[in-house]
Amino acid sequence: MSANRDIKSELFEQVARLAKAVSSPKRLELLDLLCQAPKPVEALAREAGISDKLASAHLKALRNTRLVITERQGKQIIYRPASPDVPRFLLHLRGLAEERLNELQEVLHQLAANTGEWRTEERSTLLRKAKSGDIIVIDVRPADEYAQKHLPFARSLPLAELRERLSDLPRDKTIVAYCRGPFCLMSADAVRLLQNEGFDALQLREGVMEWSEAVERAANL
Repeated sequence: MSANRDIKSELFEQVARLAKAVSSPKRLELLDLLCQAPKPVEALAREAGISDKLASAHLKALRNTRLVITERQGKQIIYRPASPDVPRFLLHLRGLAEERLNELQEVLHQLAANTGEWRTEERSTLLRKAKSGDIIVIDVRPADEYAQKHLPFARSLPLAELRERLSDLPRDKTIVAYCRGPFCLMSADAVRLLQNEGFDALQLREGVMEWSEAVERAANL
C-alpha cells in the first residue's frame, strides 16, 4: 500500500509541475505571445513589459516543463511552443477561467461594450463578407505574427502603423479588427482609433488561436 501511495503521489506531483509553471500571469502572457509566433527573449520581454532577465527566468520555467522549446537562429535563441497541444491547453485554461470567474466575465464585457463587437454565430458569414469585400478584416498584430498565421482574407495593418495608414482603408465599408484574442487590447485600441476617425469599426474577439481551434473542432464533428 505504501509503494502504491508513493507512486500515486509522484503522478500528481508531475502534473503539478506543469500547473506551477503556468501559475504566473507573466508566464501565461509569454506563452500566449509565443502561440502567435516564435520570438527571441528580447521581443518577448518588450511585449510583456518586463526585463530581459525576468523574461529569461520565466521562459526557463516553461522550458523545464517542456511547454516551450528553443532553436538558434544566428546569434539569437528563438522560443516557440513545444507542440500544437500547447495553444490548445492555453485556450482551454482560458476558457475555463472565463466560464467560472465572474470577475473575468465582467472585464471582457466592459471591453466589448467600449469598442463594439462583431457578433455572429457563423464564421462563414464573416468569411463570405470579407472575401466579397463587403467588410474589411484587419490584423493589427505585429507583421511577424501575421506572417506566421492569420485569418483568411485579413489584411496586415499593425496597430503601430494604423494612424499613418488610414488612407489604405475604405470609408464606406465596415472595418473588423482582430489581434491575439479576447485578452489582447490592440484590436480595442484600433477600433477606438478608427471610430474616432469616422470609420464604422468593430472588434472581433477571436484571434488566430481561437479561430483555428474552432475550425478544427468543426471539421472533426
